Amino acid sequence: MKGFVTAVLLALLLTGCGQAEQRKEFDIQYFEYFDTFTSFTVYAEDEEQFQEYARLVESELEAYHQMFDIYHSYDGLNNLKTINDNAGITPVQADQEILGLLEFSLEEYEKTGGMVNVAMGSVLSIWHEYREYALSDPDRAQIPDMGNLQKAAEHMDLENIQIDREKSTVYLSDPSMRLDVGAVAKGYAARRICERLKEEGVSSALVSIGGNVQIIGLKGNGKPWRVGIQNPDTLASISYLHVLELQDLALVTSGNYQRYYQVDGGRYHHIIDPETLMPRQELASVTILCPDGGRADALSTAVFNMPLEEGMRFVESAEDVEAFWVCEDGREVFSSGFEKYVSD
Repeated sequence: MKGFVTAVLLALLLTGCGQAEQRKEFDIQYFEYFDTFTSFTVYAEDEEQFQEYARLVESELEAYHQMFDIYHSYDGLNNLKTINDNAGITPVQADQEILGLLEFSLEEYEKTGGMVNVAMGSVLSIWHEYREYALSDPDRAQIPDMGNLQKAAEHMDLENIQIDREKSTVYLSDPSMRLDVGAVAKGYAARRICERLKEEGVSSALVSIGGNVQIIGLKGNGKPWRVGIQNPDTLASISYLHVLELQDLALVTSGNYQRYYQVDGGRYHHIIDPETLMPRQELASVTILCPDGGRADALSTAVFNMPLEEGMRFVESAEDVEAFWVCEDGREVFSSGFEKYVSD
């Protein structure tokens, strides 16, 4: 699951409401989906129109939350848990949105050289178990045995994900393979929700699912949306490192400061390198800025898992992608085009 948080919505905190052409700013929050906080801000003509948009957003949120859930089953729905449960047994009829997410994830795996892999569920589940145990009993916290991690990593081959578009099925041919889409799901869902909003005529909105931000247009007053990047040093007096001014872009951050546990003074966070099967220690956070929230989500994990110099080369070679790194020692590094969005 993605490193929670990062980009924090500051539209209401840092700017006035503003309005243009009789459109007013409305916002609502949801707490039931993706195990995180979702914020939706939109410019609408009136309360009635806003409520229509809000109902659409919540309906879409609930649908994506249930489809991409790997822990729970839902009546009448084949979701990712259903696919995992039937690994090595039978193909599973799946919604086109699930097929789309998996196809997108396979593309990002290739583009990033394997640095984001939705077939890491067997490895991530081990880390999840150890983290949960450590949080319940810190004095007995341990890191997983490397032999067990390596054995689980034998079941990460994406060739074993078989997607049949004609039959609308997904089949995991490896019985021990498990999907985990935490590195892409929230950003992908935010992007798809904004696409639906645009189909309904929305021209000014912001959706943030656990800090995975997708923006439509400018604010209603014609100004850019202002979004803050959280300081990974949670003990520092400054909560946000920078405030960005954005239009028609997505912003996602992965960091080591939200979900982690400690063993003998060492911090073990939830972003696991698919090569070493361990959390990387070089960086505190990586923020990705690009038009597609799904890609921003995937790249925030992938680039976090790359050495700094490699990640910088990757970002500079990618189309329409900018990045901001915070190193473990507090040093800040920007890609060549990132600073033009910084307003502070």
